[in-house]
Formats: sequence, C-alpha cells, structure tokens
Amino acid sequence: MKSYADVFREKLSPIFSDKETVELLLKTSYRTEELDYIIDYVEENPDATESDVILCQLSWDNEFKVHRGISAMVGLVVGDALGVPVEFSDREERKQDPVIDMRGYGTHNQPPGTWSDDSSMAIATLDWFREFRNDENNKFLDDLDYSKLMNRFSGWMMNGEYTPHGRNFDIGIATSKAIMNYARGMEPLKCGGVGEYDNGNGSLMRILPASLFFHVDFGIRINKSYVSYIYSISSLTHGHGRSRLACLIYTTVIANIFRFSQLSKQEVVTNAIATVHDYLLNKEDDPTIKSEINSYNRLWNIDSFSNLSENEIGSSGYVVDTLEAAIWCFLTTESYRECVLKAVNLGEDTDTVGAVAGGIAGMYYGIENIPGEWVNVIPKIDQIMKLTKDVMKMKIDYDVSIVCGDKTYNI
Repeated sequence: MKSYADVFREKLSPIFSDKETVELLLKTSYRTEELDYIIDYVEENPDATESDVILCQLSWDNEFKVHRGISAMVGLVVGDALGVPVEFSDREERKQDPVIDMRGYGTHNQPPGTWSDDSSMAIATLDWFREFRNDENNKFLDDLDYSKLMNRFSGWMMNGEYTPHGRNFDIGIATSKAIMNYARGMEPLKCGGVGEYDNGNGSLMRILPASLFFHVDFGIRINKSYVSYIYSISSLTHGHGRSRLACLIYTTVIANIFRFSQLSKQEVVTNAIATVHDYLLNKEDDPTIKSEINSYNRLWNIDSFSNLSENEIGSSGYVVDTLEAAIWCFLTTESYRECVLKAVNLGEDTDTVGAVAGGIAGMYYGIENIPGEWVNVIPKIDQIMKLTKDVMKMKIDYDVSIVCGDKTYNI
C-alpha cells in the first residue's frame, strides 16, 4: 500500500514543476488530515495551479491553528472549573468522593462551570495579546508594554474583570503581592517575587496564551527572543528562575503538540523536553535559570517519569508539583476526560493542576473530544473562544464553527 506521502507526491507532481516545493508542502503539513484535504482539493479541481494548491494548504493550516488554539484554551478553562468545587481537598477525600463530572458549589460556593483565577489571568493575557495582534506590522515585539498586562491583572483583582460572575473569589498570595507592588509604582518586570518561597504556580497557570501567540511568530523554535518573552511574562508575578523555567517547559510542550499532534503523547512530550534541555545546556546564559536545571531532573527523562506511581506525584501549589502533575496526567491517560479527572482527583490545588493539564490535553485531543456537557455550562465560553480566535487569527476574517455536544458556536 502506498504511503500518504507517496500519494501526495503522485497527485501534486503534475502541478508543480519544482519537486522541492512538493517536498516542502509535505514537510510543512500538520497531519494526515491536511494531506487528505489537499489531495481532495486537487482531485476536485483538475485545473488547479501551484498558487491554488498553496492557498488551499494555507486555508487548512489557518483553520487548524485556530481550532487547536481554541481547544487548548477551552481545555484549560474546563479543567479549572472541574477543580474549583474541590480545591484544597486532599487525595484521600478525592478517593472517597472522586470528581466524575462537572459539579458546583463546594469550596468556593460557586455554580457549576465557574472558573477561577487560573482562567481569569489567562483570559486577561489573551486580551493583552489581542491588542498586539491588531498591530499589522508586529512592531510591538520590539517593545512589549507589560504595564498594559499588569493593568488588566489589576482590573481583575480589584474590580472583578475577566471573571465569570463579576467578582474575584480566589487569588494566590504571590500574585496579590505582585499586583500590589505594581499599584505602588514598581516597574512591571520587577513586581514578581524572586525568593525561594515565591515559587507557586501563579505564572504557570496563565502562560498558555503566550505559547499560542508566539507560536505564530516563532513556530517551535526556541531562541533567545522567544525565551525572553516567556521569562518576562512570568516575572510579572513570579520572577524566580524556577517559575520562569516551568513556563518555558510548559509553553514548549504546548507548541510541540500544536505542531506535531500526529505524534504519540510520549513522542511529542519527549521531543519538547529534549528541546528545552538542549537549550538550557548549550544556549542559556542566565545563571538564575541554569541553577534550576536540577529542579526538574525527573522531567529530563520522560520514559522514567511517565512510569512513576501516583504516590510519587505531588499536586500542591508548588510550581514543580503542578507542572509534573499536569504532564504526568497527560502521559498516563488516553483522553481529555480521563486526563483532567485524574488531575483534579489528585487533590490539593485541584483547579490549577486541572487547568494546566487541561491546556495540554485540550491541545492534543481537540475540542471535539472535550465533553460538550462540560463546555456548555462554562460562563462566557463563546467570548473566550472568540478572544482566542482573534489572537490566533492569522488573518482569518471569517466565522469558525465549533461543535460542543449538542451546541454549535459560530465565532
């Protein structure tokens, strides 16, 4: 039987005079569905030109990127909402009364589907990126205005902006201190704590939009510009090297799933971790980051890490625990539902572990595999989808339909 690649070459070779262009199209296609889409287009349009085929591929790429970006953000918010009612419960409580579906009230007495600070700060970050995405010349990359993001965080903390019901009911100590530092006039990039005990998960939980946004500009490359942006966004609330490195690891995992979702979970995470590790050993020149390599020793060997038992996985608000728990839940499950329920039922910081794991699983499995009955009870979910589309838009100016269970969102 011919491979997808061979069929692709056979169908496109008569159109393209340059075989290298066909190989480039093959190399830059995201998954077999994209090859099918292009092959179907060529068969349905026998007079298609080289330009027609390239535009066909761009159309598929753009819709796929928007779809996956929305999947990741919705995955994060749903994972957060699943964990809110049981936040601070311990693992034994979760074994006695496991979360198996979306529930409400509980710890914070909020209705089902309510998201917390994790999603609020991620949504605020998306809104900040949307403002920059409207700069057609991308000149903003020369001088990102972090005060505009801190203003959004302040509006969330003080006035309930970016919340599901108009009020803020949950905020971490380090994040609160950083926002108050900013209110007192401190420079944005100096607001985050840099002490050993400032390594909560408050920047990790909101960093996913940075991966979605910068992937458009940098792809899966890790270069100093990309790394600098990730470190700076973390430093607004969490400036210690350990927290900043967690954000780099997480965004690289997200970006690799974004580009290589056709690979197995083990392969795509292994590739991402290896990319980060290589960067740290050969290109990183910040001693406060290099000194933290050992903090993530268990992650540098994904095969060994994925075989750890549940008893060896922490789920506290400590940034290393949260990142490890999220990646472990993703690697040891076979669906979005299974991943986020496993994350939440680890107990302790259930909303954040659920959110961080949900972002990864949402990106990998796609929104079509996130239970529609969960998505459809999330307040303002259509607005979150639209905001994500605007950030990911890649010049897409038409509606995208997202089907969740028995409901369709046209955004």
